[in-house]
Amino acid sequence: MTENKTLQKTSPFRYGIGMFGTSMPINMFKSFAAIFYVDMLGLDMKKYSLVLLIYTFVDAIDNPVYGFLSDRTRTKWGRRRPWLIIGAPLLVLCFILFFNVPSFIESEKGMLFIYMLLMYILTGTLDSLVNANYGALFPELFRSDDKRAKTNGIRQVCQLFAMAISIALTPMITEKIGYRLTALIYGVLAIIVMMYCFVGCRESTDYEELEKPKLVDSIVALVKNPHFWIFGFAGAFYSSAFALISQALPFYVKYTLGLGGSTTTIMLGIVLGVAVIGILVWSKIAKKLPVMTIWRTGFIIMAIGFIPLYFAKVLPLAIAIAAVMGFGIAACLTTMDCIGAKIVDDDYRRNGVKREGIINSLMGVMNRLNGLYTSLAFFIASEYFGFISGDEPGDNPGLAAKVLLCVFPCAAMVLATVISFFLKLPESKENE
Repeated sequence: MTENKTLQKTSPFRYGIGMFGTSMPINMFKSFAAIFYVDMLGLDMKKYSLVLLIYTFVDAIDNPVYGFLSDRTRTKWGRRRPWLIIGAPLLVLCFILFFNVPSFIESEKGMLFIYMLLMYILTGTLDSLVNANYGALFPELFRSDDKRAKTNGIRQVCQLFAMAISIALTPMITEKIGYRLTALIYGVLAIIVMMYCFVGCRESTDYEELEKPKLVDSIVALVKNPHFWIFGFAGAFYSSAFALISQALPFYVKYTLGLGGSTTTIMLGIVLGVAVIGILVWSKIAKKLPVMTIWRTGFIIMAIGFIPLYFAKVLPLAIAIAAVMGFGIAACLTTMDCIGAKIVDDDYRRNGVKREGIINSLMGVMNRLNGLYTSLAFFIASEYFGFISGDEPGDNPGLAAKVLLCVFPCAAMVLATVISFFLKLPESKENE
């Protein structure tokens, strides 16, 4: 009763708006790293794919470590908040440095690769630290399905607004003020929102009587849990498709449609705008349909949408198709965190150990396996189509961009859809 009373003090809005702050830097970081380093600075695309590959393995190690340390932390401020308040400023600093390459490094391609690799790893691992702790707070602070649904709705809408700015508007903004100043502005905005959220999260400090989770035991328990693997691989392929959409769309607009950065803004803006409306629609549908059904429906809509997008030759048709896919993305955003919270609850019922941090982190590892897939996609685009950089785009950069944006994401979503049908969790329609 004491714990529940403490947890009730956290406002769903104050927790949910934190997603705006955490999403701002990482969305620009992941979406525009390729176009900034490869197309603008002239880094070899194969070296960019190598950075993605190396970081994927780093990310597979750091996520469970951060979750493990978080679960075992005991302070008067809680388990998660100390990590959040320390990690957020460091994340923003590295994000700003990633897009502010010193001039003496920018002119030397060997040093540019090393600089990008170092800053990519630092920015990515600090994002893992922040999100491992922020995500672990969700099932802990909000216990009931209706509270979770309300809070997650706020969180996902905030994430989409962050995407609208940090992904959709970024091409237009960077055309005016450049990537360096844009990153600085986004970073300042992100840290203000994150600190407002993290300071206001009233997590319980009554953990002294609880067993501290052990890393090896926790990993073994999850390895034996089929729900974790099925959900993890489905999420990984979905994340791969989503990552390729944001990274490949600027190339598609420039080389396939032959249009400027403002077109990228328009397309992404429409997709995200439809997704915001879609979250409201799917939230109402969830009162009648199980979340698992909605989750799979979103996967199917996205998988089918990539097929006509490949053959689209005019902007209005491409925008219309992208809008439909935005509705599918909304279905995934509405349900994925709720399904993940169910897996956390199920683990606690089975094992009697509270380890939201480790579970959330290991789910993050699965999702970020998308780095292997996206790395492969960029490597093939470079090797097969001869796309080296913005200075050497090859003989058919338009086709290379279509393969990056449509073929690889479509294959990923087909796999995610098939895998999702193997996940069987108990449904509770009246609570969802």
